[in-house]
Amino acid sequence: MSDTKNLQNKQAIDKLKELVGDINICLFCTDLKTDDGSTCRPMGAQKVCDQGNLWFFSQKDSDKNKAIARDKKVQLFFAHPGKSSYLVVNGEAEIIFDRAKTEELWNPVAKIWFEGGKDDPDISIIKVTPTTAYYWDTDGNQMINFIKLVASVASGTNLVTGNEGTLALG
Repeated sequence: MSDTKNLQNKQAIDKLKELVGDINICLFCTDLKTDDGSTCRPMGAQKVCDQGNLWFFSQKDSDKNKAIARDKKVQLFFAHPGKSSYLVVNGEAEIIFDRAKTEELWNPVAKIWFEGGKDDPDISIIKVTPTTAYYWDTDGNQMINFIKLVASVASGTNLVTGNEGTLALG
């Protein structure tokens, strides 16, 4: 059984940091209100800062940056099936060109997409400021939760435990 734990301010930011840190890769969705549906692509979050903003690297002329220029509303879906942890973040994205922030966020994996390293002229940074967020986080790992699920079916009592709730980051 899940307990609802709505978190606010620092607790919410700490939970956001924990989940994003564990999962890292999300589906980053733009064009949320189009007839063709949203456009989603996998992206790695570089950091969640102390204010609760999520930071990503992006090619400056990418389709995602163009979509953000048209409409700054985005939705991020994080999933870690092995830990049964899930997070959805709705927010507003902003494209930033900031050398100091690039230095702060840089890591060796980013070089895969930016051959010129930190000095690559195609680097931009996306800052996502969450407006709403919701999480699901079960206790234990996938195997333990499977065993609990089987025991739940046998006993007729839900033994799968965890938490879910809103993250009020403002």
